[in-house]
Amino acid sequence: MTKLVASLALALSAAFGLTACAPAEPTVTVAATDLVIDVRTPAEFASGHLDGAVNIDIQGAAFTDLIGQLPTDGTYYIYCRSGNRSAQAIDYMESAGFTNVTNLGSVGDASTATGIAIVTD
Repeated sequence: MTKLVASLALALSAAFGLTACAPAEPTVTVAATDLVIDVRTPAEFASGHLDGAVNIDIQGAAFTDLIGQLPTDGTYYIYCRSGNRSAQAIDYMESAGFTNVTNLGSVGDASTATGIAIVTD
């Protein structure tokens, strides 16, 4: 029976052209002048963040001051744990005059979209 199942699986994969899954190609190109911002807490950031990202905690008291120090005409990619806090950060940034901000969603989604590795501290 085991040989039958194995043979059937092999035949089906050959018939339907199934191949091993390859990693997704990045869909977002982050230039050297762009800034990737992780808006999670410092503890979340330390547990795993995109290599080169800066941590500006949206729940921290300094969030508006730190965002206010950034040029409004820069290009920013924002992510968090699920996409909710990054959406809130983008709403704030757009209301403050920022014109080129992108929500990358979760840290995993951000890594997939940009091809940037997740690193830990």
